[in-house]
Amino acid sequence: MQTPISVDEKKDFVRWFLNHFQLKKRESVWILNYLMNHESLLSSVHFVQEVKFCPRGMEISAQGVSDPPFRFYKGQVMTNDAEKSFHDLRMNQGEAVYIQMNFENAQQCSKYALVLEENPYLPKDYYLNDRDKNEAERLLSVSLLQHRQKSLEDRIDEALINGARDEFKTLCGKLEKVKQDLNTFL
Repeated sequence: MQTPISVDEKKDFVRWFLNHFQLKKRESVWILNYLMNHESLLSSVHFVQEVKFCPRGMEISAQGVSDPPFRFYKGQVMTNDAEKSFHDLRMNQGEAVYIQMNFENAQQCSKYALVLEENPYLPKDYYLNDRDKNEAERLLSVSLLQHRQKSLEDRIDEALINGARDEFKTLCGKLEKVKQDLNTFL
């Protein structure tokens, strides 16, 4: 579990951000300044990635990135109107608000990393791509086949000990097939 981010840490980040980046939409500057000056509201702010999955969130972009200038999400509704989001902030101060900051080299920014939290609304498999899924399926198949191979080898040993010739031959055939299948994955 991640330790909570303090209001002072959030305030320091917002101040730093405003001093280092030109925002695409000037209303974003007003919103961030408003948040900085209202600690009770800032305590309900969570900086996350992929804010579109959150029940109430804002996406704020600086110059120099291809992301849209501003977006506000509430439930299933998205708007580019910063004034509506500002009004919503003021009217629902106790409600959590999630903010995604889009700026150049955001992923490498240590100041952003300090305030960034895990998005609790992100689907569990969101970051899995097809290659990851295929590799996971391959590893599962290999693991199952290796387990089947070990089980067959144990049963073959038992058949040898018991002198069960027909069972031995049948199990050896199955083992050969499992080894062939296993080689296709390795």
